[in-house]
Formats: sequence, C-alpha cells, structure tokens
Amino acid sequence: MKKISLFIAMSLDGYIADSKGSVEWLTGQGNDEDNIDSYSEFVKDIDTVVMGWNTYHQIVTELSPEDWVYDDFTTYVVTHKQKKSSDKIHFVNKNPVELIKELRKENGNGIWICGGANLIQQLVRADIIDCYYITVIPTILGSGIRLFEKADHEIKLRLLKTQSYNGMMDLIYAKR
Repeated sequence: MKKISLFIAMSLDGYIADSKGSVEWLTGQGNDEDNIDSYSEFVKDIDTVVMGWNTYHQIVTELSPEDWVYDDFTTYVVTHKQKKSSDKIHFVNKNPVELIKELRKENGNGIWICGGANLIQQLVRADIIDCYYITVIPTILGSGIRLFEKADHEIKLRLLKTQSYNGMMDLIYAKR
C-alpha cells in the first residue's frame, strides 16, 4: 500500500500562504552554504502528486507558467471545474479522501499531498496522512492561510527527523 505524505512549508506562525494567497515569502536566510535539498530526497519515493485547484492554478500561472514542474509524476488535481485531463495531469471531481483511498491501493511509490489548505484539512480530519514533512520558514506572517485549522480530534505523531539549513527547519513526523 502506498504511503501518503504531506510535504509543505509553513511560516513560523503556521501559515502556508499570506493573506493574498502568495508564497513569495518562502525563502530561507539566503546563505545556504550546506546546499541541502530535502525536496530531491523526498521525491525519490514519490510517483503521484495530489493537489487542489488553487495550488494547481498558482503553479501554472505564477510559480512555473512555462513548464509543468511535476512532469516526473502523475498528478491529480481535485476540482469541481471541468478541465480536460492529460496523460500526466488528471482533473478529478471527487471526494479527496475517497481519491486517496483508491490511489493508495495502486502499485508504485508514495503519494505526495502538495496542497492546498482545504485539501489538506479534509485529509487531516480523515487521519489518512502517514507522514508529515513540514519545513518551517523563518518568517512570521501574522495572517494568511493556515496549514492546520481547528481539528475535531487529536492526531498523535512521532518525530522521525529534524534538519536545519539556511535558517529553515525540516520536521518529519509519522503517525503513532
């Protein structure tokens, strides 16, 4: 069965985007002498990416309008919009929890939950995420889109690893 992982960055005060939805603040201190690349290490065990419409739209209009940055993976975009799917990008109008349960049964590597907040909250509430890879960025936003909203139950996690670089901190947790 495929492992479900959330891999995302948040501000020190727990936001994944500012109040306008921007992620321009997602940088460290600018002195990455160690040249640590936790993303490349993470994606070695991933073959599927799942994201919501807003995350997809931000990638193709702002962050990487020229190239689809997840071309090495099969991507599922959860949306109510009618869009034509391709070989690599599937637009699906279904409950994200049910989609993840279906994808988890397939053969292959893990599933990366890429964002956004609404999709993540539904999966957290369903307690379907196996591993949380969270990079804390040394920025306090004060407002914006929170990574974790109020939960209706407690989820206990076990710390697997921490890594500090460029003023940022990677925190890796698994469900207990």
